[in-house]
Amino acid sequence: MDVLSSRVLVRPSDFGAGLAWYRDVLGLSIYREYGHGGRVTGVVFFLGGGFLELVSGGSPVSGNGAALWLQVPSVDAEHERLATAGVEILSPPVDEPWGLRECWVADPDGVRIALIEVPDAHPLRRRVD
Repeated sequence: MDVLSSRVLVRPSDFGAGLAWYRDVLGLSIYREYGHGGRVTGVVFFLGGGFLELVSGGSPVSGNGAALWLQVPSVDAEHERLATAGVEILSPPVDEPWGLRECWVADPDGVRIALIEVPDAHPLRRRVD
């Protein structure tokens, strides 16, 4: 399989509220918007090496079986910012036994989002030649 691009699709139960949450609260940058008849029906956000696409219409996608993994420079700073904004914090920042600093939050529909800080000495930062 030769994957040329990828994205995660999310169908929020309320498209406008979901758009505002991912754009204004989580603070993701928009890659592009699309729609028809002057109405925006989809928004694609930059997501590191991939994309997150919010789609209006259809059935909402439950957060029960999916999670987003977002590596950030400072988990503590993002936790503080999101908690202040009233975001549901599922788990505050903690140093996990596998060496990552993690914090878990949820979007308005319950989609679980892991905020991950990778310490400088962690194997994810090292290349093996």
